Amino acid sequence: MNIKAISTLVIGGAGYIGAHLVPQLVQTGRQVTVLGRNIVPRYKLPADATYVAGDFGRHDLICHLLDSHQEVIHLAYATVPNTSFENPLADLLQNLPPTVQLFSEVANRGIKLVLVSSGGTVYGEAVELPIRETHPTRPVSPYGVTKLTLENYAYLYATTHGLRYVAVRPANAYGVGQRPFVGQGFISTGMASVMRGMPIKIFGQHGTVRDYLYVSDLASGIVSALEHGHLSEAYNIGSGVGISNLDVIMAFEPLMYKIGCKVQLENLPERAFDVKVNVLDSTKLQKHAGWQPTVDFKKGLWLTYEWLKTVKNEWS
Repeated sequence: MNIKAISTLVIGGAGYIGAHLVPQLVQTGRQVTVLGRNIVPRYKLPADATYVAGDFGRHDLICHLLDSHQEVIHLAYATVPNTSFENPLADLLQNLPPTVQLFSEVANRGIKLVLVSSGGTVYGEAVELPIRETHPTRPVSPYGVTKLTLENYAYLYATTHGLRYVAVRPANAYGVGQRPFVGQGFISTGMASVMRGMPIKIFGQHGTVRDYLYVSDLASGIVSALEHGHLSEAYNIGSGVGISNLDVIMAFEPLMYKIGCKVQLENLPERAFDVKVNVLDSTKLQKHAGWQPTVDFKKGLWLTYEWLKTVKNEWS
């Protein structure tokens, strides 16, 4: 007897995280459709995945796609923390209305949704470390406020319209495929700056402390939450280890020496929207889904370094 494969729609799946997530979904036997804004996806997708170009805010398009899928993973987001601070209203208007519309249509069809939120911004300044999902949520950036608002709307639709959703709060992803100089991604931008002979910008004396998670581990965490996460729950996905910007640089500095590049630093004033420390406790996902990260930080840095060397001409 042939069992029909689960059909999964990944909104925003043609980006950096999606490039690692979609292959893992395909490997589970799912039929995967990726919705992206570009005519041609920026990242290579598996041959077995179907790509659709369009805006998920288009009501007719999203309804048509939802009608033929059983699961949705919502990765799309129009801004990054830097741009959200420069224009908070645009952050809200570009992200909130189309996502609330999505919640409504997903709820109407009774299909399952994974909402990719932000473990790095929804909590605000840490009052205890590592940060569990029960930690107070007091974001200090427009990006974090909107991400948390989306979580709250998802809960609202679960309570009032039966939305079947799970929220995930990822740590700072890094690794192969993360383009430098796009407003986020300290590790790739730091390495690429050194390769260009540019100083690495650090805000504050040592920079911020962040939880860095290799992108394939983040992808597997999303799959684990999709398959085993409890409905209407939020899950951190992180390494549980905090590393300062300065410590990151010291860790990859020997790799730079190998190619004759010298690290230069430029210390800038702290930014109001940067929390000082963010380290996530992922025990809940580990207990509910059995998820564990598999790529240690040293190996992840090496993989990132090797990839940046091969694509240097594309961004330099």
